[in-house]
Amino acid sequence: MTASTRFDSPADAVARLGATGYLCDDDLATVAFLGLAMQRPLLLEGEPGTGKTALAEALAAALDVPLVRLQCYEGIDATQALYDWDFPRQVLHLRALEATGGATGANLEEAEKSLYDERFLLARPVLTALQQSPAVLLVDEIDRADDEFEAFLLEVLSTYQVSIPELGTIKAATPPVVVLTSNRTRELHDALKRRCLYHWIDHPGLEREVAIVRSRAPEVSASLAAQVVGVVQRLRTGTELEKPPGVAETLDWARALHYLGTTDLDLESSSRTLGALVKYREDADRVKHALDNMLRA
Repeated sequence: MTASTRFDSPADAVARLGATGYLCDDDLATVAFLGLAMQRPLLLEGEPGTGKTALAEALAAALDVPLVRLQCYEGIDATQALYDWDFPRQVLHLRALEATGGATGANLEEAEKSLYDERFLLARPVLTALQQSPAVLLVDEIDRADDEFEAFLLEVLSTYQVSIPELGTIKAATPPVVVLTSNRTRELHDALKRRCLYHWIDHPGLEREVAIVRSRAPEVSASLAAQVVGVVQRLRTGTELEKPPGVAETLDWARALHYLGTTDLDLESSSRTLGALVKYREDADRVKHALDNMLRA
């Protein structure tokens, strides 16, 4: 990995990620620094909304390299992650050859070979990252995929190359920076974990979350940011919610209140903007009750 796609130290990681608006603690900065220095994938686990995906985006911005995202889902396979062939274009090419007499007799074998030219190759995210590297490859929500896909991904991450029968082997000149995220809906296999540097991202503390809001939403006043974060922190720890609000929801709620012209948090404006903070009806009812107690205290 070249010097341009490394951090000089954990402190350098904090500074350069901070310049993109991503404020991380020393532990996460150290893992990011080591992942780049050791050319090891980063496996980030944590509750939704704690900044796992945002770290990959910040790494790409800080290193000034492309971000290639692979969103995992149930049933995803190697084809969706790696490559496919552009069948409609292949058909048009074959018809053009037939029209000019290039797909008959002695030319038939050459015509068949031409169907699998690189121009007809549709690169999916993993192959794109290998071709474009240096790049950041984000494998988002790997816990949604199945065991077979995990095994495929492990093989690719071990060699940073893929074999395409019709074209040969494609290997990254520079290994991409790989970030895998998981919401821990299921346990990942030990083999994949051993390949990675692991870090659990928790919700930030009060001061850091206020700093994140001030950095990512500078239009929100310092006073309102502090009030919003204070309430959100209390909701996370003191209220049984189906989905506790993450940092993304904190930012949305702060912006929503700001756009309504709110300067001091009150029950009316809070209740009207809860759609930015919670995503379940049951949570909205619980939060309204909790807010009533907090703001009247």
